[in-house]
Amino acid sequence: MNSVPLSKVAALVAALLALALAAAGLVLVLADVATTSTESLNEGQQIASPPVRAADKKKATVPGKALATANPLYRTGRLADVNCSPGELPAGSMTAYRRFLTRVTACLNRAWGRQFRKAGMPFTKPRLRIITGKVKTPCGAWNAGADGVYCSTDRTMYLMISRDQLRNPFPLGITRLIAHEYGHHIQQISGIWNYYWVARAGANKSQRLLLSRKSELQAECFSSIFMSTMRDTPLVTDADWAYTVDWFRKNGAKGWPQNDHGKGPTQAAWMTRGFNRGTPGSCNTWAAASRNVN
Repeated sequence: MNSVPLSKVAALVAALLALALAAAGLVLVLADVATTSTESLNEGQQIASPPVRAADKKKATVPGKALATANPLYRTGRLADVNCSPGELPAGSMTAYRRFLTRVTACLNRAWGRQFRKAGMPFTKPRLRIITGKVKTPCGAWNAGADGVYCSTDRTMYLMISRDQLRNPFPLGITRLIAHEYGHHIQQISGIWNYYWVARAGANKSQRLLLSRKSELQAECFSSIFMSTMRDTPLVTDADWAYTVDWFRKNGAKGWPQNDHGKGPTQAAWMTRGFNRGTPGSCNTWAAASRNVN
């Protein structure tokens, strides 16, 4: 058997060792390339989608918010006095109720129509539907605590007249109610609700309740400025108004399981504010501090 000189064996071993080291080095390089590539991809994703800073969150605003906080209606001064006199409301007559509420609605149309003209805004009248029991509207099921509902889908005010109300009518009370539902119509056609619905879509539960309170308290305030145009008339005496405000202070929140209409004292405060000032601008709940719409 031929033998290989030791010098050649040493050279062969050295060559094989170099190849092994080269191969190992190649593996390490490939592994490093793979690792680096993965890390770079993660970094690229993080850069493309940075976390939102707290300062940026504070700056974010809902489109159209000015429609609620700085609506042109707020600069129109006192609500027009249209010498509203809807007449008597005798007990036991649904015909009398319909006539009375139709006349009050006509007064509301005249008063708010003038206000919208002063603001340079288009005005449309709502519909009125008088019912004797809960109905399903295009906006959904009837709220268990409600005596009246405004549906923006068909722009209709639904007023429910119960047997007790028919037997014991309170003219100021039913006038306040229809003026409240009319207040929601004003929010709808003025664009205030454009902001309201957009803001609700991105809100959590507590934020939605706050938005609801702002909407309901403003509608109540709008109702009160209309009532103020009939102050010291047989329909709106000081005694009856004081009784109404006090009732809401004590009972206004009892009909709503969640605090979506405001606490009783808060409702009474916005009623008083609207009645004493008589201007749409006094009803800007959207710019009010949270403690004032609790």
